[in-house]
Amino acid sequence: MKITIISVGKIKEKFFADAIGEYRKRLSRFCTFVEEVIQDERADDNFSNKEIEQVKMKEGLKILKKIKDNTYVVAMCIEGKQIASVELAEKIMDLSVNGVSEITFIIGGSNGLSKEVIDRANFKLSFSKMTFPHQLFKVLLIEQIYRAFKINANESYHK
Repeated sequence: MKITIISVGKIKEKFFADAIGEYRKRLSRFCTFVEEVIQDERADDNFSNKEIEQVKMKEGLKILKKIKDNTYVVAMCIEGKQIASVELAEKIMDLSVNGVSEITFIIGGSNGLSKEVIDRANFKLSFSKMTFPHQLFKVLLIEQIYRAFKINANESYHK
């Protein structure tokens, strides 16, 4: 199984980068893990809704160029379905059993994902109705992917 995370914006804080590195190392036992980082577009606080949509569209086009045709796409978005860790593990297992060899998770920029990226997604996933900093959210997502593989391997970690 190959797991790809496409995210908008660089990880700036060393402690987030260290956490991602730790989970990347742990995941290497279970899958091929790839990160694709898209440069975020400038979006000032005083941008109009139209300007924000243009930013999302520009970022979305960059994201769509990185998505391979044969991958199962999971868009991380607040309007997505909330599921438990065990359900994520089951989803990954079901996809694998049904011949899916690559899953791509998409984390948008600070303004969210474009409609085009959301429309490309096979599944829309939400961790919460809360808003998280993108760097922290990436750590949370990678940890949950790792947890899913541990659950599927019947190894202790998940409680």
